[in-house]
Amino acid sequence: MSTVLPPLPAKRYFTIGEVAQLCGVKPHVLRYWEQEFTQLRPMKRRGNRRYYQHHEVLMIRRIRELLYEQGFTISGARNQLLDGSPAGRTAALQEEGAAAAQALATALSQEAALQLADGALQLDAAEAALLRRELEEIRAILF
Repeated sequence: MSTVLPPLPAKRYFTIGEVAQLCGVKPHVLRYWEQEFTQLRPMKRRGNRRYYQHHEVLMIRRIRELLYEQGFTISGARNQLLDGSPAGRTAALQEEGAAAAQALATALSQEAALQLADGALQLDAAEAALLRRELEEIRAILF
């Protein structure tokens, strides 16, 4: 029961409507699959519009084949993608890399914030010492 799908055009990004046509599924199915298959992470731009890259369209076709033609459940297809195929392993590694990059960016921004706060505290301590000396001088003059 193999369905012949149209060839993929040589484009960098595809809208959800284009992907739906190219993969023979409805847009709401693609949105649902994004929730179920963590490897699917289309880029979102203005107004939360999804833009899929070429490798994601190929993965959607693979998911479609696993679910509709080979009869896997969602869980089975997810396991098949993660364990069995190079594309699944690549997607899993990309996901891990993206998560690591996000964690690193968060850690770096927190470190930068701590350094700024530390610098501000040191500056405040220096200003406080200067103010204390000036107040002591004024006190000595007044009394």
